[in-house]
Amino acid sequence: MSVTSPQIIELTEYVSKLLPRALLPDAVGEMLWRDYSTQVKVDFPSPKTGDCWRLTAQGWVGHIPLTSDFHIALRPKVKLGNIVQMLEYAYDLKSFRFLEGLVDCQILNEFYERLADILARRILNRSRQSFYCTYIPKTEHLPYVRGRINVRHLATRPWNTSFQCDYEEYTADVEDNQILIWTLWCIAHSGLCTEQVMPTVRRAYHLLQELVTLQPCHPRICIGRQYNRLNEDYRPLHALCRFFLEHTAPSHEIGANATLPFLVNMPQLYERFVALWLSSHQETVLSEQALDIQSQERVYLDQSQALYYDIDLVIYNTATGIARYVLDTKYKAADKPTTADINQMVAYAEALCCREAIIIYPVPLAEPLDIKVGNIRVRNLTFSIAGDLEQAGYNFLQDLLGVNILTS
Repeated sequence: MSVTSPQIIELTEYVSKLLPRALLPDAVGEMLWRDYSTQVKVDFPSPKTGDCWRLTAQGWVGHIPLTSDFHIALRPKVKLGNIVQMLEYAYDLKSFRFLEGLVDCQILNEFYERLADILARRILNRSRQSFYCTYIPKTEHLPYVRGRINVRHLATRPWNTSFQCDYEEYTADVEDNQILIWTLWCIAHSGLCTEQVMPTVRRAYHLLQELVTLQPCHPRICIGRQYNRLNEDYRPLHALCRFFLEHTAPSHEIGANATLPFLVNMPQLYERFVALWLSSHQETVLSEQALDIQSQERVYLDQSQALYYDIDLVIYNTATGIARYVLDTKYKAADKPTTADINQMVAYAEALCCREAIIIYPVPLAEPLDIKVGNIRVRNLTFSIAGDLEQAGYNFLQDLLGVNILTS
């Protein structure tokens, strides 16, 4: 392992960067192209690039540790404070009431480390109350009787001196805690936490390690969980775990030396943020216009339900139940919508017998769209993430609905 600090190559979303051929070893460039082509477009040195590497970050921000000597830092085009606010909505982190102090972070890695510190400290606080435990059913062969004996099994094997017992064990080795320890393991192997935070992460991890089995957890198990009065305080912990698990890519095997990339998919974050911002203003704005919003609506196209569309957002007239708008978010750098995007929106609108199709971009387009395709009006609107996000949301709704909206 190298004892020197790694060379960090900084890239900004959708901005190409030329690097001298000698600066990036061929094997490292090939690794970036092979393993992270979704996150970074790699053009190899050639006459076309002036014998330089040309790297272009796509719609991702975060940190990629290619080797111990070369790291890639993917910087966002928007200020970090706005990404923090988007994450508040996207991961239900507003309930933590701590993010105001994080907007002074200078880079996303620092923000990651601060959140990791908060999670670890909250887990330590929970340990002082004792971790959540519950009864789980177990069946074991024991030299003594515990719980209920399986009489049928005993009758068929009278020579066996052990008893097959069915009983319940009160344990902390339950999914609620397995989520916490796996998240701490991923954080510890991210390489993004300094020695200011790592001792806290390790301490929380070792406390859980004595009680809980370490096993991989998928981010989706953090969604839709049931809580009671004994584990209600786990709700925000699992929301924060979901953030780490969705953006820290785990290795396939648990190892001591793994370093994990931390990557935020900005198109997904933008899509989720817009949907949840609009849903959170359902009562205050949309209901006043007799409208109701549905996100990720699945529309089946045949009786076998083998063909379907998943539509980002649909806004319905609550009085008639008719779809008033179909909406799709596009986090991309473009001067105008593509023909494919327009065709997609027309198909969505036709499927729901809707007459208004809206493509949402984070920045105004150089060539705005407002056309009719048959009876369907297709246009683009902006939900900006460059400035005040709350005001941007209200501006978007005013443009969408064509009415003045009070923001006080």
